[in-house]
Amino acid sequence: MLYIMRHGKTDWNLEYKLQGGTDIPLNDMGRQMAAEARERYKDVHFDVCYCSPLVRARETAEILLKDRDVPIIIDDRLIEMGFGIYEGTEHVFDKPECPVRELFFNPAGYKAVGGAESIESLIARTGDFLEEIAYPLVKEGKDVLIVGHGAMNSAIIGNVWHKPLEKFWETGIENCKLITLI
Repeated sequence: MLYIMRHGKTDWNLEYKLQGGTDIPLNDMGRQMAAEARERYKDVHFDVCYCSPLVRARETAEILLKDRDVPIIIDDRLIEMGFGIYEGTEHVFDKPECPVRELFFNPAGYKAVGGAESIESLIARTGDFLEEIAYPLVKEGKDVLIVGHGAMNSAIIGNVWHKPLEKFWETGIENCKLITLI
């Protein structure tokens, strides 16, 4: 099986700030969410966990898998999509002048500017991870967990389920909710 989970809440989530590659830690609510997920998913078997290098994802994985003999392997291809100079921007949904807003309302029309990562790059790197790591392990019968982020997880889902860019956000990526992909 292949599973995916988004990290717990951070202060920037609560402030509606774009996090991207900015390394923001979990807040107390996020740690509690991860602990509740640990209890909720305690009977779900995982052989291995692959995780974003960002602290909010790593800490979520560590709390979720506490007292379980599941290795957590960091893979840089699982880092959140970078938003360049727009990281830290608040309430981007309400700012039509912010180019990153387009990603959320029209992902197929999104153009990365200001040092942001393109959606094509995100899809390519997560696709590489799936082809090189996740799919071979699943084919061997392993249960693989990926702990990551909203946009990165959406790219993984899009790759696995062959979703068009127009449906990039369709699944919805709730914090600390386990999604079974395969």
